[in-house]
Amino acid sequence: MDRPTGIFVDGIGAAAATSGVLTQLQGRIFALLYLHQRPLALEEIAVELEQSKSNISVNIRGLVEWHLVRRTHVAGSRKDHYEAATDFWRVMQEIMERRFRWNLRQVLATVAETERALTERHGRKQDASERVTAGFMTKRLGALRAFFAAVDAGVGAFAQGQSFEPETVKNVLRMVPPRTSERS
Repeated sequence: MDRPTGIFVDGIGAAAATSGVLTQLQGRIFALLYLHQRPLALEEIAVELEQSKSNISVNIRGLVEWHLVRRTHVAGSRKDHYEAATDFWRVMQEIMERRFRWNLRQVLATVAETERALTERHGRKQDASERVTAGFMTKRLGALRAFFAAVDAGVGAFAQGQSFEPETVKNVLRMVPPRTSERS
């Protein structure tokens, strides 16, 4: 591999390793394919990246699932060949929808479950301290729910190719009460 390609492959691999979406090897595979003018077979990728063919095969499946790489047929060859995606808008839509939106919804589900538990606890007799704590928790959970719901709506709009005004999230942040002197 030439020096410019090596720099790109290693740099994208390092970025992928910290993405929370791809592994370092997946980033390196994508980068190699992205800079090649023609689709590459698994064996060619393995040689270029000094990896086993089976390791490349396992990792390329994840890239295909994320729509970062697509399998393609090359005339005269019975082998599968791969090429990198170039529609980054579509790739980011897929990542936002499948990865980050799931995380947002996990937070929203946790908030809803916690609010239900607070409501159940509210039904029994509480002393003044418990009521203050429940009120505090309710406000905090409401602020978190409002923020994550706004971000979820923004990610949903992005994933569908619609516009989303950042002011929507900023307005939610203005609703969050200022932090008190407690340490958390």
